[in-house]
Amino acid sequence: MPQDEKNARTRLEPRRILAAMGPGMVAALAGADAGGVATYSNAGALFGFMQLWTVPVMCFLLIVAQETAARMGCVTGKGLASLIREQFGVRLSALAMAALLVSNTTVTLSEFAGIASALALFDVPVYVSVPVAALAIWLLTMSGSYRRIEKVLLAVACVFVTYIVAGVMVGPDWGDALLHTVVPHVEATPRYLSLLVASVGTAIAPWMLFLAQSNVVEKNAHAEDLPYQRVDTVTGAVAASVISWFIILTTGAVLHPAGVVVNGAEEAATALAPLVGDYAELLFGAGLTGASFLAACVLPGITSSAICEAFGWERGADRSWAEAPVYRGIITAVIAVSALVVMLPDVNLFGIMMVAQVINGVLLPVILVFMVLIASDKHVMGRFANGRGWNALTWFTIAAVTILTVIMFVMQAMGV
Repeated sequence: MPQDEKNARTRLEPRRILAAMGPGMVAALAGADAGGVATYSNAGALFGFMQLWTVPVMCFLLIVAQETAARMGCVTGKGLASLIREQFGVRLSALAMAALLVSNTTVTLSEFAGIASALALFDVPVYVSVPVAALAIWLLTMSGSYRRIEKVLLAVACVFVTYIVAGVMVGPDWGDALLHTVVPHVEATPRYLSLLVASVGTAIAPWMLFLAQSNVVEKNAHAEDLPYQRVDTVTGAVAASVISWFIILTTGAVLHPAGVVVNGAEEAATALAPLVGDYAELLFGAGLTGASFLAACVLPGITSSAICEAFGWERGADRSWAEAPVYRGIITAVIAVSALVVMLPDVNLFGIMMVAQVINGVLLPVILVFMVLIASDKHVMGRFANGRGWNALTWFTIAAVTILTVIMFVMQAMGV
């Protein structure tokens, strides 16, 4: 672990642990969005329990990345975009922010597609679900209180319990599932490796790192709060991993034996109904709705916050239109564009999501390199700079993500 003062290692107070909870939990659970549900559902449908072993690995990588981001926020009191600008200059910062804007807008668009698909399971038409969801998301992000926004998002996150209930309902072979969780099984096939790459992109996305650090700064957390933020970070990563594990478990236990192939999260929910009953479909659909709504709430805000921070513009949920016109304007534009595009007839949503995946694949290793270089700099981080062990873990994460990203590009170039 990074070097900390010995006197910082005091007994944790339950009250302060509860006060610190939020940033890590919201950031990690927001990653279990429509794309994540689709990826995990496909993994279960195609390979049964064979990719369950990837869940604890992804959990570990997520903890490494999120802890580093949260620690940088606590120690410096600055967001990741600001630190990148200060340490690497305006040009590199502007390039990173441009990629983040394009990527996050396309991912936000996919979240609205997820909301539309999930509510269609409840017979709600897209021309009703998307505008209502867009208005609700816009009103929440414009509410002017970070605390209120965080409480609402944590309440929405409770819907993820439906995935656990659905997993228990299907009656899986628990022994076999646990065995595949601890014993890796790898198939050297393009489809298996493609899903493995997609799982990494789902578990750790560039916007999640900006979100984790920005939320810590918004809560005015300081270096003395670091032990409590670590509890939040680890708890969030574990909770998100439990959700993904149960999604693979559910689809692996039901869809794989039946030979059902799915190309989206809503297809997985629909396919469950004739096999295990309507309740499983409804639970899966409710989880998809909550996952998409949660991610759609945080993506526009973190995009706008990072861009404004990089260029020194006023930002924050507590800032008015007059105080932060660019901040609120970017949020409004991202939500409006995403909602409108989803409602266009015959729009190629899959193509848009693939563009977002490619941008994320390029951006994530770059952002992680920025992070490790800053987190290792004692001039910036002082006694909380990365130690050798944590540096090794972070570089291992970067190497793993980079290798898998290269594999993804090669497969796409080969058309597999």
